[in-house]
Amino acid sequence: MRTLLAALRSLVFYVLFYGGSAALVVASVVAVAARPGWLRGIVARWGRWHLWCVESLLGIEVVLEGALPDGPVLIAVKHEAFFEAIDTPRLFAFPAVFAKQELFRIPGWGYSAHVYGLIPVAREEGAKALRQMIASAKERAEAGRPLVIFPEGTRVPHGARPPLQAGFAGLYKLLRLPVVPIAVNSGRLYHAAVKRPGRITYKVGETIPAGLSREEIEARVHMAINALNS
Repeated sequence: MRTLLAALRSLVFYVLFYGGSAALVVASVVAVAARPGWLRGIVARWGRWHLWCVESLLGIEVVLEGALPDGPVLIAVKHEAFFEAIDTPRLFAFPAVFAKQELFRIPGWGYSAHVYGLIPVAREEGAKALRQMIASAKERAEAGRPLVIFPEGTRVPHGARPPLQAGFAGLYKLLRLPVVPIAVNSGRLYHAAVKRPGRITYKVGETIPAGLSREEIEARVHMAINALNS
């Protein structure tokens, strides 16, 4: 019975959330063309719409432990499900997120993401793409925006503790920003097609200063983002 109810809840969630998302993508394209200043509000509304659907339709409570950072810092988030990626514009104030280059090819969404200020990550395109990524990140940080990265590089199952992607330490060194690691345990409830009710927790770790060695920054971030992996 519980499985059937969860399946029905998930079905309603998909219809309403993605239907609403499609309308907001259209709104974002119109905003980019007519009123670019509205784009930030539309993206924030998308995050709030997602949270309402998660809490009201799926029966998932979202809890935050600790204070979120403000201003130009590098925020390293555990990545277990699409949940935290979609929740990012609600969680942080005007975040600049490092996102896979392929996402910018999505019609409508990709161009809006570019205008909003997401930072494309093109791992296979060499030094020129890397320099452009660093320049874009520094520009966003100088504007006072937080930079959000998923240092594992892709979604991982709840309980998995893979090493961080090699590029994270290089990015940390070049940007010279403090790092705020955040653990999240979304995978156990949200990752599967049939989503389960329960509680998703964000746990904000201690701010890590700039200038540490590769070994130390990787070890400290890895430990902090896996704080809810039990």
